[in-house]
Amino acid sequence: MKSILLAAVAAGASAHTIFSSLEVDGKNYGIGNGVRVPSYNGPIQDVTSDSIACNGPPNPTSPTDTVIDVQAGDTVTAVWRYMLSTTGSAPNDIMDSSHKGPISAYLKKVDDARTDSGVGDGWFKIQEDGLDASGVWATTKIINGQGLHHITIPTCIEPGQYLLRAEMLALHAASSYPGAQFYQECAQINVIGGTGTASPSTVALPGAYQGSDPGITLSIYWPPVENYVIPGPDVFQC
Repeated sequence: MKSILLAAVAAGASAHTIFSSLEVDGKNYGIGNGVRVPSYNGPIQDVTSDSIACNGPPNPTSPTDTVIDVQAGDTVTAVWRYMLSTTGSAPNDIMDSSHKGPISAYLKKVDDARTDSGVGDGWFKIQEDGLDASGVWATTKIINGQGLHHITIPTCIEPGQYLLRAEMLALHAASSYPGAQFYQECAQINVIGGTGTASPSTVALPGAYQGSDPGITLSIYWPPVENYVIPGPDVFQC
C-alpha cells in the first residue's frame, strides 16, 4: 500500500492536463480558439480561489475572441491533452493513469462570453460521472478514450451566450486538504435553438465546493472507495 501511495505522489508532480480545444458537430476549433487555455498545465487545489471557476493564477489563461455556436441538445466534446503542445491521443498524452477521480461539466449564462470572468453565481451542472460499479473512475475513461469528454447541451435552456466549464478532478493525493487536483477550463459558446423554458438552480464558483466535502478530501486507496459522492450540485435535468 505504501508503494502505491508513493507512486501516486511522484506521478502527481508532473502529469497534469488541459482542456485545450472544443469539438462541435465534428469540427475541432483548434487549441485556444473559443477555449481559455493556460500556458501551464497545473491544477487548482484551493477551492476558495477565483481560479476554481475558469482556471487562472497561478495558471493565467489566454483570452479568445471566438464564441462557438452550439445547437441546444447537441453533444460537444472537450478535448483534454497533457500539454498544449501534445498532439498524440495515447493515455500518456492525456493525463497520468494515477489521476483517478470524477468528471463534471457546468454552464453559466452570460451577456458576453468573451469577457465574463466566470467568477460568482450563475453556474449549473449539466453532467457528472464518478466511480462506476466495476470500480473504474471517470477520469480513467477519458485517459483511455483519447482525451474526449462528451457533454450534451440541454435542450430546454435559454438561447444565448454561455461559459461551458469542463472539469477533471484527480484524487490520488486527496487524503488531506489541499490535495485534490482540479483541472478546468472554460469554453465560450452561443447556444442556439433552446426552448428557454427552464430556470436552473445555480451555484457560485468559488462557493460550490468546500475542502471538507467527502468527494474532495478522502483516500481513494485505503479503505477501498465504495460509494463515492461527486462534489458540487446535482445535475440539472430538463
